[in-house]
Amino acid sequence: MRVVRYNNVPDPSRPSPSPIRVRITESAGRGVFATPAIGADQLIHAATLIVSFSLYNNGCLLFVPQKSQKQNHICSQECKEQSKKAEAVDRECQIVFYSSGLLKLACVRAVNEPSNFSRSNRLRLKGSICYHESALDDHFERSRGASLVSAAVGINLIHTDRTHIKIMVEEGGDDVSVNPQSAEEWLLHAQRQVPVALQKAREVKGFQVRWKMIISKMEQIPPSLSDLSTHPFFAKNTLCIEQLQSVSNTLNEAIRFSELCLKEKYEGKLQMQSDLDSLSGKLDLNLKDCGSLIKTGVLSGSFAEPEAKFDTHVRELLARLQIGHLESKHKALDSLVEAMREDGKTVLGLIGRSNIAALVQLLTASSSTVREKAVSVICSIAESGSCENWLVLEGVLPPLIRLVESGSAVGREKATISLQRLSMSSETARSIVRHGGVRPLIEVCRSGVSVAQAAAVGTLNNISVVPEVKQSLAEEGIIKVMISLLDCGTLLGAKEYAAECLQNLTLSNENRRRDVISDGGIKSLLGYLDGPLPQESAVGALRNLISLVSVDVLVSLGLIPRLVHVLKSGSLSAQIAAASAICQLCSSGDMKKLVGGNGCIPLLVKMLEAKTDGAREVAAQAISSLVSVSQNKREVKRDEKSVPSLVLLLDPSPQNAAKKYAVSCLVSLSSSKKRKKLMVSYGAIGYLKKLSEMDVPGAKKLLERLERGKLRSLFGQK
Repeated sequence: MRVVRYNNVPDPSRPSPSPIRVRITESAGRGVFATPAIGADQLIHAATLIVSFSLYNNGCLLFVPQKSQKQNHICSQECKEQSKKAEAVDRECQIVFYSSGLLKLACVRAVNEPSNFSRSNRLRLKGSICYHESALDDHFERSRGASLVSAAVGINLIHTDRTHIKIMVEEGGDDVSVNPQSAEEWLLHAQRQVPVALQKAREVKGFQVRWKMIISKMEQIPPSLSDLSTHPFFAKNTLCIEQLQSVSNTLNEAIRFSELCLKEKYEGKLQMQSDLDSLSGKLDLNLKDCGSLIKTGVLSGSFAEPEAKFDTHVRELLARLQIGHLESKHKALDSLVEAMREDGKTVLGLIGRSNIAALVQLLTASSSTVREKAVSVICSIAESGSCENWLVLEGVLPPLIRLVESGSAVGREKATISLQRLSMSSETARSIVRHGGVRPLIEVCRSGVSVAQAAAVGTLNNISVVPEVKQSLAEEGIIKVMISLLDCGTLLGAKEYAAECLQNLTLSNENRRRDVISDGGIKSLLGYLDGPLPQESAVGALRNLISLVSVDVLVSLGLIPRLVHVLKSGSLSAQIAAASAICQLCSSGDMKKLVGGNGCIPLLVKMLEAKTDGAREVAAQAISSLVSVSQNKREVKRDEKSVPSLVLLLDPSPQNAAKKYAVSCLVSLSSSKKRKKLMVSYGAIGYLKKLSEMDVPGAKKLLERLERGKLRSLFGQK
C-alpha cells in the first residue's frame, strides 16, 4: 500500500474546524457508500484521524483511532478488549466498512504508526475476531464510482495498489492535495502536478478564454518554483513549505475543475465561470507570493545568537504580511505587534518598503480588527520618522483618511496620529487636502475624544502652514472649530494647535482676520493666555488681529495685562511675540502711557539680556517706542541695567539688528548727565564711531553729545 499524509492535523484542544469534504473516486467504478449528512455528533466527524482505503469490491474502509471521543456508541468495550489481545500491536484502530446494506466495524491493530508511513512501507494489520454489525442509517446512500465523507479532521489517505483510488481533500472549499512532509517532497509533488494540470486544462473545450488565461499562469509556476528552490536555506524555511502547499492546492483545484469541464458535470455555467475566476486569482496570488518570498530575504540560515533569532523571527513575520490569505496575514500581524512591544526599535529597523506596502494594503482589510492592528503598526512607523516617504509613496493617505472618517475609535485615533506626523511635510499636507482629508479631520475636532481630537487639530495646523490651501480650510469652516477648541478643548495641546492654526490662517489675509474677529476669536485667544504657561501661538494670532480692532476695544478686553503676563511667565518665543504686539499697540501717546503704566518696561529691559538676537531686537524696539513718553523714560532710567544693556547692543556686527533701536533709546536717555557718563564708561563712544561710519540713524548725534560731555568733564576737572 502507498501512503501519503495530509499533515495539517488540528490541535484536539481547539474547537473543531469547518468540515473537510473527501471525494473518493474508484477507477473500477465499483459501488461505494456516501455519507453527505454526517453531523458533529457522528463518529467520523469527531475523529482526530481517518484513514481511508478500498477493501472489498463493493466497499470503502475507514480507519478511526481508538482515541476518538465519539467511538463508544459504535464499538463496545468487549470489542476493544478483544482487539488488545492481537499480536504485534503498535497502534489500535477500528475499521468501518460498508457491505450489503450493513455498517460493519472491526477492531484491529496497525504495526506501523501513520507518521512513519512512506511510499515503500506497507501497512500490516492484525484483525481481532470481533466485529460489530448494524443496519445503515438513512444518511448512507448507495452510489456508483464516488462517495462523499464529511469530517472535521486531518486525514491520512492510503491508496491500495490493486484498486488505484484517486482521492482529493477539500478544506473550507479549497482543494488540498495529498501531501508529503518536507519542502523537497512538496517541491517535487508540485512540479509533477504542473504537467498534469496543464494537459487536462488544454483538453477543455468550454470556457476557452478563462482556461487560456489559467494555462498561461500555470506555465509560469515552474520557473517560480525553480527560483524559490535555488536559495540555500529553502528546505529549512517553513514559509517555503506553506507556499508549496498553497501552489499544490491550487493545482489540485485546476485539475478538478478541468475534469468537471471535460465531463460537463458542473452545477451551472455562471458558477463554473465564478470558480474559474477564483482559480485564476489564486494562481495570481501564488505567483505573487513566490516572488514576494524571494524578495523578502527571509530565506536565510538560522543563527544561535538571541538577537539574530529575533531578527529572523521579525523578518519572517514581515514576509508573512506579503504572502498568503488574510487570515495568515492577520496572525502575522498579531505576532508583529507583540514583537514591537518587545523591541520596537529593532522591528522598525528591519522594515522595508515592501513591508510598508503590505501593511498599507491591510488598512483596507474587511476585518476591523486587522485594520486596527495594521494602523497601529503604521502609526509607530510614522512616529519613528524613518519611513514617511515610503508610507506616502505606497498610498497610505487615502486609507488613513477613510479610517479617520469611518473607522473604530482605536483606528480613528491611530490614523489621525499618523496623519499628524506625515502632514509635517508640506507636499504631504497638500496631498491630504487633495484626497479630501480636511472635512473628516474637522469632524474629529468637533466630536472626537481628547487624543484623536488633539491629533486632528495638529494635522490641520500642519496643513494651515501651506499658503495655497489656507482658503480651502477656511471654506470648510475651520475658523469656528478652532475658536471653539480654544474655549472647550480638553487638552492643552489641542488648544495650542488651535491657536497656532488661527495664527497661520490670519497671516497676511485681512478677510480671514475679520472672520476670526467676528466669530469672537480675540476673546477666546485672550482667555487661552490666562493659563500658567501662555504660548507664542495665541500672542501671534492676536498680533495679526490688532490692526483691525480699535484701541478701546482691545483695552476693554484686557489685552495689555495679558501681554504683561506673557512677558512675565511665557516662553521666550511668547515674550518675543508679546513685545512685537506692544510695538504695534504703541501708536499713540495715551497707549504708550497705558502700556508703561502696567509694568512692562522692567520686563522689556530684562529681555535686552536675552540670548537670542531676535528677543534683544524686539525688546529694544519696544523700549525705543515707549521712551518717547516722559513717564516711561523715567521708568527706564530708574532701571540700573537699562544703559549697560543698551550700550552692549551698539555692537556694529551685521548680525546685531538691535543696534538702531539701541541708538534711539540712548539718544532719548542722553539728556541726563549721569546717563551720558554711564554710557561713556561702558564704551559707547567706540561703538558709536563705527556706527557713524555705517550711517546708522542717530549714531552721529549721540556720539557728538557724548564727546561734548566728555570734553566738558575734562575742562571741569582742570
